[in-house]
Amino acid sequence: MGIYSFNNKKYQRSDSFLLGAILSVSGGFQDAYTYVLRDKVFANAQTGNIVLMSQGVINKDWASSFRYLLPVLAFALGIVASEQIGHRFKHSKKIHWRQIVLLIEAFILAVVAFVPLTHNVIANVLVSFACAMQVQAFRKLHGYAYATTMCIGNLRSGTESLSIYFRERNKESLIKAFHYYGIIFLFAIGAGVGATISSHYGIKSIISSAVLLIIGFFVMLDTEEK
Repeated sequence: MGIYSFNNKKYQRSDSFLLGAILSVSGGFQDAYTYVLRDKVFANAQTGNIVLMSQGVINKDWASSFRYLLPVLAFALGIVASEQIGHRFKHSKKIHWRQIVLLIEAFILAVVAFVPLTHNVIANVLVSFACAMQVQAFRKLHGYAYATTMCIGNLRSGTESLSIYFRERNKESLIKAFHYYGIIFLFAIGAGVGATISSHYGIKSIISSAVLLIIGFFVMLDTEEK
């Protein structure tokens, strides 16, 4: 569903930097949204949730532990759901299975916009589930392994590539590093914008992230890179 070339190599449209940029901005937005408005829970950074959950266990604050445990479980279920969709629709001719993931994720985020603040646990579970689907479905950028909803792996890979470039003056390594740092920068932009919009417009602001995903859906319809 859409093939383009980069450095004389062929890639799927889902590997394009444009799509990766859109998804990274959306991913940063989601993290900021749940942290600012939904009880300071991270939608994407499950490491942080596990740390806070463990802290609650040590302090015997079971309500807090449960609040952070649920997004972790939802994230795991989102991975399973995305993997199953990929397996079921892998050979579909009418629509790419990753587009199905984007539509489902956008729908879930739209639903979250109507979940009141009194039910933040439900909202965080839904966002974490949707985020996990995105993480599972979109893992390549011009052939490089990356993540659109978290930064630590991208930071490691980008810095490693930059180190290799300084040692070997390998142009490919420098290009690879720029890709990773670009994605990190766009994630940060999404987080900053997400925090600002969430503070001003409240729970409905997550619709902005859903709109970005719909744009991503249409980007995948394009058959060649301009």
